[in-house]
Amino acid sequence: MQKIILFDLDGTLIDSTKSILDGFKYAFNIHDKCYPGDDKVLNLIGHPLEFMFENLGVNKDIVGDFVLSYKKHYKSTYLNTTILLPAARKAILEANKFAILGVVTTKTSLYSKILLDELGVGEYFKVIIGRDDVTFPKPNAEPINKALNFINQNISKNNIFMIGDTIMDLEAAKNANVNGIGLTCGYGKFDDLKNYSTNIFKTPLEAVLYIKNL
Repeated sequence: MQKIILFDLDGTLIDSTKSILDGFKYAFNIHDKCYPGDDKVLNLIGHPLEFMFENLGVNKDIVGDFVLSYKKHYKSTYLNTTILLPAARKAILEANKFAILGVVTTKTSLYSKILLDELGVGEYFKVIIGRDDVTFPKPNAEPINKALNFINQNISKNNIFMIGDTIMDLEAAKNANVNGIGLTCGYGKFDDLKNYSTNIFKTPLEAVLYIKNL
């Protein structure tokens, strides 16, 4: 029975911490606002940029300016500072043997496609859905449903999986009525993840091998 596996990116397949933090520092600096610190930014990764900046104290009226500044800086650094997480490549190659693969992220899909190609794994993903492709990002079901509509295969929801490192990924999976699998290799905390899924693993490879054996 064929399966579908949708992956989050940051903290699930890739480590782009440096480029994210540098982008936030740049945005706060160029707009003459005090940078709130790395820990506060890291705690919000997985949310859309607009949400992150608002929750870091930026007035809603000027959040758009901060987002544009962030993207300008991020675009100039992310290819040089982002790496695949340990076991991510093996996870993708193994999953590709038995499942249709996709990415559902709150990053911009264009950056995500370029990045995955640069990392040598872009060819394995049939669809990449980013923040720019939906009206309502994770934890809404829209990004997952859009990915599944694009894949357009008659596969039971029991055989569809969303793998991610934050509760937004797991909430989105629940809202889309697919299986949510949590990872502790990223930005989410085990004690939070366990409230949304009974299946939590240390690496994406462990998660993929679990799905393979179902």
